[in-house]
Amino acid sequence: MAENTGRITLWGIEVFVATAEERSISASARRLGASPSAVSQQLTNLETALGATLLLRNARPIVLTAAGEAFRRRAEAILNEAAQARAEVQSQSGKSLSRLRLGMIDDLEADITPRLLTRLAGQLEGCQFLLETNASHMLYDQLDAQALDVIVAAEMGPVPPWAEVHPLWSEDFVIAVKQGDLTPGGDILSQLRMRPLVHYTTRHHMGRLVAAHLTQQDLTLAHRFELDSYHALLAMVAQGEGWTILPPLALMRARRLLPGLEILPLPFAPLTRRIVLSARAGALLDLPERIAAEVRRLLCDIVLSAAEAAHPALKGTVRCL
Repeated sequence: MAENTGRITLWGIEVFVATAEERSISASARRLGASPSAVSQQLTNLETALGATLLLRNARPIVLTAAGEAFRRRAEAILNEAAQARAEVQSQSGKSLSRLRLGMIDDLEADITPRLLTRLAGQLEGCQFLLETNASHMLYDQLDAQALDVIVAAEMGPVPPWAEVHPLWSEDFVIAVKQGDLTPGGDILSQLRMRPLVHYTTRHHMGRLVAAHLTQQDLTLAHRFELDSYHALLAMVAQGEGWTILPPLALMRARRLLPGLEILPLPFAPLTRRIVLSARAGALLDLPERIAAEVRRLLCDIVLSAAEAAHPALKGTVRCL
């Protein structure tokens, strides 16, 4: 491509990063709220300014060139710096945050999320809130794609170099079985082996976590049902269709079904998960830490005491961090 003296714009960089992540001009346009022709023109302007082809746009999906891969790393750093600069300028000028895109794990949507939004609205005057409630792996994808600013989700693997993480909650998985299905004083694992496992879907991280743990324990358990709803799963167990493995937060979300269930610790090696708040490091100054403190306070005040009161067996298996 011929040498050119065109300008590199922040908007052009944002368009490039969105297109590189979506691998589609139309998908990038939808994400940015722009037209496909505007996105295409910005990409052309950027490539002209850089004097290099960044994307093979005729490929399906779009493919980054070697120059595109190299520029993408720089581009993400530029956008992070721009976001941090914007936050610092607004802070110094006395302006409040204008928009906060928050992602919350499904487990917290009823007990924690409404109260959290009310508290944040009182602290961030004039701020518009966008809430996304979803499974953890989908929230991380959106944070990575810069479609969300802050997420509260189950911890999943190593922390990316661009992220800051604030621990909130730790919990040990438990089993739920219909009351009266197990013989008191008998070997629990042996009795469970004789009953089908009602499995949380392995399409989600939590289901895969449980499946991997069972494999590590060399446990092969028959199951006919694999569901992605806590309520449906526990309703099946309450009807005597088997037993299940879930974290305590899931039990609290479907608490109306708990009176007919017996909750016990895993009768084999424990399995633990952590709920954390994640954001792009430095982009929102101290706001992620402040939101984490609010979520942690709500978890301790609302969920922890209720869980231990409902099921004394949970005492010590759930912890605010």
